[in-house]
Amino acid sequence: MMFLVSSAEPTSMPAPSEELRREQRAWYVYDWANSGYLTTTASVLLGPYLTVVAKRAACPGQDTDLVCHTDLSVLGVPISPGSLALYAVTAATLLSAVLLPMVGAIADRSGRKRVLMARFAWIGATAAAAMYFITGDNWQLGVLLQLIAGLSLGCSLVVYDAILIEIAAPDERDRVSSRGWAAGYLGGGLLLAVNLGLVTGHDAVGVSTETAVRISMLSAGIWWGAFTIIPYLRLRDRAPAGVWAESGGSTIAQSFGQLRDTLAHLRGYPQTMTFLIAYLFYNDGIQTVIYAASIYGQEELDLDSDQLIMTILLVQFVAFAGALLFGRIAARVGAYRTILASLFLWCAVVAVGYVLPVGQLLPFLGLAVLIGLVLGGSQALSRSLFSHLIPAGRGAEYFSLYQAAERGTSWLGTLTFGLVFQLTDSYRLAIVALVFFFVVGGVVLTRVDVRRGIEAAGNHVPAVV
Repeated sequence: MMFLVSSAEPTSMPAPSEELRREQRAWYVYDWANSGYLTTTASVLLGPYLTVVAKRAACPGQDTDLVCHTDLSVLGVPISPGSLALYAVTAATLLSAVLLPMVGAIADRSGRKRVLMARFAWIGATAAAAMYFITGDNWQLGVLLQLIAGLSLGCSLVVYDAILIEIAAPDERDRVSSRGWAAGYLGGGLLLAVNLGLVTGHDAVGVSTETAVRISMLSAGIWWGAFTIIPYLRLRDRAPAGVWAESGGSTIAQSFGQLRDTLAHLRGYPQTMTFLIAYLFYNDGIQTVIYAASIYGQEELDLDSDQLIMTILLVQFVAFAGALLFGRIAARVGAYRTILASLFLWCAVVAVGYVLPVGQLLPFLGLAVLIGLVLGGSQALSRSLFSHLIPAGRGAEYFSLYQAAERGTSWLGTLTFGLVFQLTDSYRLAIVALVFFFVVGGVVLTRVDVRRGIEAAGNHVPAVV
């Protein structure tokens, strides 16, 4: 096993050279790349499409617009077709809870992070592109590809976050990270706009709605894989930043050793750990709302695929503005209070979603604006606040835990949504059940003494927190 003796992470860096700025621009492109899959496939098309495919298998010959009361058998367990896609997300995130921290530990030791990131990305992109072949009632292929793409995306993002520490000094990471975030919103939104045109105008190009959806998922996989070439070619390899004492054992065993060391270290910073617990709960609710919105719109509100794509496209661009707006608010009242306020807004989102009328797009678009405003702000400020609670010299390790909380342990929300629907046959009750996650996350967050946590981590306390 290997243990960290000292960290070589610098506390300051000289002004970035033009070469380093080129690397930063290349780093932004990966957010642009993977957001094509996140918006077009993961957030909009795959869930509703896989639900339709599962209904065909469970209720052959029945109109897929009707509720199917026959369950599928998955490893002998009865699964409602309407819950299948949500359970697949749950399975992927449960696996990620174990896998992502280990990947982060391996990435810390790796001198070829760009290669590791790109390999995960290309595996995921291949699975995403292969979703074109999900046809008929072949829900098994859909679940398999969803698992591969989701796991690969999470792994690549752990490495992607670690690279940020190598290409940006501490005092410029906010700028570099924000530009990457903005590139993701823009890239995902642009590809989604193109796919919106294809799905809504499928008759003009001579294809069915279903074929247009499959082509759109294919385009998202190609987009993800093709744009990953840019950071792969333009980022530089660097030696591991830490100094490690050799003690034998396999790389996997050594990585688990680092993970145990990081978790033991985290216990010495109770405010940081409490924040991560709070984030796990409320982010679980956020991710479930994002994922379930398209299924809810299609199955409960009877909206078409093109209307759903239009709605998610609206969320994509409003979220960019929301991040900027909430950043201005946080500058006045602090990120901590702003995040707490955002959790009240998320409860309002769920409440409004519960009473939305069937078949009316305009109220759904109004809800999308509210989601977009609170989404960009809550995500951006959570990462910013957490950065103040990280002990000096442990940035990569702690951000791997943050990524695990963000993408690897967000499973209980989708499980709850799927179970409530299966038990009640009501998506409205399933969506309102998500209030639990925002309430619990908010209550735990009130237990965080941010100023004390920042001081304990040895960091400078901002004028407004």
